[in-house]
Amino acid sequence: MDLLLGRETLSPFRRQELNRKLAPFSVQVSSAQVLYALNAESGQTLDPVRLTDLLDTVGSVPAADANTVVVMPRIGTISPWASKAKDILRGANLSVQRVERGWRFQLTGFAALADDQRPKALRQLFDPMTQSVFVGDAALDVLFGLETPRPVAEIELRGAAREALSAANQALGLALSDDEVDYLAAAYAELGRNPTDAELMMFAQANSEHCRHKIFNADWRIDGVDQPLSLFAMIKNTHKHSPEGTLSAYRDNAAVVANAEGRRLLADPDTRQWRFETQDIAFAIKCETHNHPTAIAPFPGASTGSGGEIRDEGATGRGAKPKAGLTGFSVSHLRIPGLPRSFESKRPLPPRMASAFEIMRDGPLGGAAFNNEFGRPAINGYFRSFESAVDTQLTRAYDKPIMLAGGLANMRADQVEKGVLQDGDAVIVLGGPAMLIGLGGGAASSVTSGTNNADLDFASVQRDNPEMERRCQEVIDRCWSMGTNNPIVSVHDVGAGGLSNAIPELLNDSEVGGRIELRKIPNDEPGLSPMQIWCNEAQERYVLGVRPERLAEFEAICQRERCLFAVVGTATQARVLKVTDSLLGHDVVDMPLNVLLGKPPKMFRDTHREPVVEAAAAADLSLPDAIQKVLQHPTVAAKTFLITIGDRTVGGLIARDQMVGPRQVPVADCGMTLLDFDSYRGEALALGERTPLALKDAAASARMAVGEALTNLAAAPIDSLKDIKLSANWMAAANFPGEDAALFDAVRAVGMSLCPTLGLGIPVGKDSLSMQASWLHEGAPQRSVSPVSLIVTAFARVPDVRRALTPELDIEADSEICLIDLGRDRLGRSILAEVCGQSLGAVPDLDSADEFKAFFETIQVLNRDGCLLAYHDRSDGGALVCALEMAFTAGIGLSINLDAFGDRDPLAVLLNEELGALIQIRKQDFGAVLEAFAEAGLAARLRRFATLRVDGRVEVLRSGARLLNTDLDTLYQTWLETSHAMQRLRDNPECADQERDSNLRAQHALEPRITFDSAEDIAAPYIATGVRPKIAILREQGVNGQVEMAAAFTRAGFDAFDVHMSDLISGRERLERFQGLAACGGFSYGDVLGAGRGWASSIRYHGDLRDQFQTFFADTGKFALGVCNGCQMLSQLHDLIPGAEHWPQFHRNQSEQFEARFALVEVLESPSVLLGGMAGSRIPVAVAHGEGRVVYREPLHAKAARVAARFVDASGTPTSQYPANPNGSPAGATAFANTDGRVTIMMPHPERVFRSVQMSWRPKGWGEDSPWMRLFRNARRFVA
Repeated sequence: MDLLLGRETLSPFRRQELNRKLAPFSVQVSSAQVLYALNAESGQTLDPVRLTDLLDTVGSVPAADANTVVVMPRIGTISPWASKAKDILRGANLSVQRVERGWRFQLTGFAALADDQRPKALRQLFDPMTQSVFVGDAALDVLFGLETPRPVAEIELRGAAREALSAANQALGLALSDDEVDYLAAAYAELGRNPTDAELMMFAQANSEHCRHKIFNADWRIDGVDQPLSLFAMIKNTHKHSPEGTLSAYRDNAAVVANAEGRRLLADPDTRQWRFETQDIAFAIKCETHNHPTAIAPFPGASTGSGGEIRDEGATGRGAKPKAGLTGFSVSHLRIPGLPRSFESKRPLPPRMASAFEIMRDGPLGGAAFNNEFGRPAINGYFRSFESAVDTQLTRAYDKPIMLAGGLANMRADQVEKGVLQDGDAVIVLGGPAMLIGLGGGAASSVTSGTNNADLDFASVQRDNPEMERRCQEVIDRCWSMGTNNPIVSVHDVGAGGLSNAIPELLNDSEVGGRIELRKIPNDEPGLSPMQIWCNEAQERYVLGVRPERLAEFEAICQRERCLFAVVGTATQARVLKVTDSLLGHDVVDMPLNVLLGKPPKMFRDTHREPVVEAAAAADLSLPDAIQKVLQHPTVAAKTFLITIGDRTVGGLIARDQMVGPRQVPVADCGMTLLDFDSYRGEALALGERTPLALKDAAASARMAVGEALTNLAAAPIDSLKDIKLSANWMAAANFPGEDAALFDAVRAVGMSLCPTLGLGIPVGKDSLSMQASWLHEGAPQRSVSPVSLIVTAFARVPDVRRALTPELDIEADSEICLIDLGRDRLGRSILAEVCGQSLGAVPDLDSADEFKAFFETIQVLNRDGCLLAYHDRSDGGALVCALEMAFTAGIGLSINLDAFGDRDPLAVLLNEELGALIQIRKQDFGAVLEAFAEAGLAARLRRFATLRVDGRVEVLRSGARLLNTDLDTLYQTWLETSHAMQRLRDNPECADQERDSNLRAQHALEPRITFDSAEDIAAPYIATGVRPKIAILREQGVNGQVEMAAAFTRAGFDAFDVHMSDLISGRERLERFQGLAACGGFSYGDVLGAGRGWASSIRYHGDLRDQFQTFFADTGKFALGVCNGCQMLSQLHDLIPGAEHWPQFHRNQSEQFEARFALVEVLESPSVLLGGMAGSRIPVAVAHGEGRVVYREPLHAKAARVAARFVDASGTPTSQYPANPNGSPAGATAFANTDGRVTIMMPHPERVFRSVQMSWRPKGWGEDSPWMRLFRNARRFVA
């Protein structure tokens, strides 16, 4: 093993924070450097100069001493970083067998610590769930140690089958019930042999609660009365009543819903030219939870939760394309260090689970990181913090969190149904290799947290590699784009249970068996036992069936995308699964599928309802105190820290994200996507959940979740309620007294009554029924139990996204704000109740489905008639918070008058969380609006509520008295506190402070100025000639921005071609035939050696490629554009581009965080041919990167570089202040041109916003084309 030392890895604020944590031990960090460990292939040597260039090493590793600590990835695992770094090094002709990255700390004071203090100090330096620590001269060779393959284990049943199976059940953490143990004993007695450990683990995963939903399929008796329907039957009842528009329900990885005909941009499989194809487009919908892994290891838990849900959608039918996603979290009190809250009391927390603060610090980063790197925008979400003490040993809380991942994918309507495998069809594993990660995840997720062995808990957490999943998705995309000629017969994602669950599902769907050879499964860990190879949950894998005659074609697609795949076996007519092991010569599995997936004993639930006893109390707070505390509550407070870490524009098909208005305030009610790059049709999605109510009334909580999802979705223009489909995610603490019955009541309320009445189908969902944790604290038992929790996600097709409403107030109109109040002022389990520490009586409910339906339809009518200027649903925090959030979007004051509410309690009127909404209307339209609600029978529900104040004051009046009199900025600052505090502890605190200050002064508000006619199509005369120049839309593995880039250049009059780097390396394609080159954004090689460096090295260290690129750049008739990752890559090749010698490098953002912003960029006078005629314009643009900070190679380059665009603040002043400048580049520089202007690089994404409708916000009056379309038309003019 070779060890190489990299650069210092800790920024000053990171080191300061780490030293603060170490200070109680009298230990400090004197240096922290990257440490690389490498093994060359046998007989090969590694070029030290090339290694230094690629790894940015600084010298040899000095001798260790007792104060030296090395942190490496956990022994026995291969990190995601290593997988991608190995690809880069091999691509640079370095024969690397293994490579890993760690951190070498040189400490002071550590050697003097007492033995019992050392582990506590070390815990500040590493995460034992994902890392291993080495002290002093401890040998690192164990990292790459190769173990001999472990054998398959056979469980001897002779004479004591039940006892032997029970012992295996405990030892392997199988979570089998007594009935299932008996079932297996009988099955193996009939087979006449002993089981293998692989068979038992496979059976346990396939039949776990997580996978088989035994409680939802159980028979029920409640309070002595047998119930006629199972939970699942009641959910299916909704589809029975409302099947319209649902193309697939309950039988695939996701549900599929019809949308409309659209023009999809696809790369021709033969010519690779991007062409528009008219299709009937459907969309797949799915929401998944990943609660147990997120509790154990928040970052990988949430990351793989998103990854698994993305695979579910991509593996629907015969392949779909994930398009947009959402994430959500429910946790206990945050207890943010340094930000004490009166409503957050101290209590014992489960020691083997992350705290709520740790989950919300790291979990959202994990979910965002996977979505970002895969290339799927996250445009919606929710966050709830809740706990309620029952006594000193029981708390109702989310110590075991909810981590929700959901989204939608587009697919061809003719690809919805999976094909049928035939005898002899190839069974293929697509994606990453087997590793000892995620073993037993299905079973571990099905038990109470804390009852498993700690090692089993760790083993159940998976590892994320989104760049590999991206490659898999590209293969799937190439296949489904072939339409009826799709080589994929059937596809399943690999999730819980690994291949041992996915392959049987694939075979069983087609009523065939299979013969699998274990050693054909790609495997990165030779020491794995057969059981571990077969059952591990290594991520980013799919299983597919392909006809033998299509294998060569499928292999060519995989090779082009550099995606690992293996034909591991064949389908057989006999319905038996046989897994052989050619290495060890022992059958691993030999089981009839009717034993594995047949009918184990059906569960029977006999339960009782528990009475709910709560002390009546009133809120003892003044309105100013109440609103301050409510705004401070994390559930109500700003969610910016959860949103800006996630890319919201990749793909170029987003019409509405979470951010609203020119101030980009995170208050949107729903997210919206575009169907294609031409029309205004699309899809909308919105969330609803009101889980604390379930402690009082589970049925009301469920109805309110549906109601809130729909009041959120009402902001989108929707033709009919029947166009809406719901995903229902159910969580409960099964077997806890009263919770089973509460779950049943909640499901019945939604499935048998509300949804059928409203005409809503629930074609998809998921359950997670082990929502409790138990542990000992100082010898006393502790238990945390979540409420019964329903998270509803509503999806609908949208006829015209331009008609969507937002909470942004129109400050130019003579207007007023009205409240549509569908409730009864009930405050039970509201945020006000939480901050008061009281339950506050009855909880809100959706009392009348007919009234609610009338409300929804009236909002749609008023929207169609142009009567509504703004809309915001009432939810957490009540009508007052709702109104304030609207005011925040415009920086405008409010005068709220309660006289119309009579003698109703002001706190109850303002802070109840009943269903309803606020609408802004023109004063002259009040009569028409009242008439519309009167026709719907809702006239009594409409109240005048507020008017706007230009002085920035917020007042609440009643009978002439001021109940609240403050300024908007004070309330805004209170609302921002939680997000600021979380951001400050997670990211660069200096940037967090700058954003808080900027928000208060609106310094980063968007104030566009356009110096040209953006509606003019300057390319039209050239397009009219019929000549379409060719442009290479260039990508490398991990790049994800090629489709929108192709769309923009195609609109500008080019013939765009999909060019993968593998095409150039293989000789299938050459650059010389193109007039233009566009290097796209994304995460080539996962950015593991620095953004763009791996991609650039594949060119620099490949002789022919280097020559091709150098020749292309030298041709004065050709142009190039590099965006984001493409910008970073081209900057690394500055010496191959004439006149680019002054270009900078792009380093990690100053915030040390991925930044997704909608920022204001000024175009400067420069040689850039692409930005010609645009100088002086200030244009909003999508920004999404983690490494965009400009660092010049030489000090003089800052003056010599030809800066083409820069970030500016609201006044148009170039800025280095965050977040107007998201990355901290000096003077805001963010785009550069070479000397003659033919090559332009830029970090922002104009290709994602070339249509006005793609922008998060745009001024009124902007037409179809955004100003950024001029950039692409300039390219067409240049090559004329």
